[in-house]
Amino acid sequence: MASESLQLGVGASNADVSIRQAGPADIPVLRSLAERIWRAHYPGIITHAQIDYMLAWMYSPTTIAREMAEGITWELLQLARRPVGYLAYARDTKGTTVKLNKLYLLPEWHGHGLGKLMLNHVRAQAIAWGAQRIHLNVNKANSIAIRAYERAGFQVIESVRNDIGAGHIMDDYLMAWEPIS
Repeated sequence: MASESLQLGVGASNADVSIRQAGPADIPVLRSLAERIWRAHYPGIITHAQIDYMLAWMYSPTTIAREMAEGITWELLQLARRPVGYLAYARDTKGTTVKLNKLYLLPEWHGHGLGKLMLNHVRAQAIAWGAQRIHLNVNKANSIAIRAYERAGFQVIESVRNDIGAGHIMDDYLMAWEPIS
């Protein structure tokens, strides 16, 4: 865990912040965080119907358990042992790229340096794995996340549209942080 100076607010210290690997027993916590975060953040970016669809698709207990079993690293960000965010990432088969699949934080903790800490954590893991870049997808209308990723050193490298079913499209930018060393 990175030792960075954070602005956490009254009564909280950097020692209260931790990132730990999530396992099958944490699936209900991950799903609860996703529900809260997505329903607070995504209205106005995607429709409520697409939010419902994506939460059911990407955060079913079966999907999360399968991803964990397939080697996707799921982690919980905790503040004073209370989960306040999560990440999911994996390296490609060549080991040169880490795909950051998920990085989410409860809205009340935005602006406290925790997102940056989470990105730096993934960067450190990517370097430890010998990867040369980190890729992620971000919705083109998610201007808050795009600005945060750009401040962290990511650049848009491609525009991608994926039909995810039920009449829903993911209209994203593929962003990259490279080289990461």
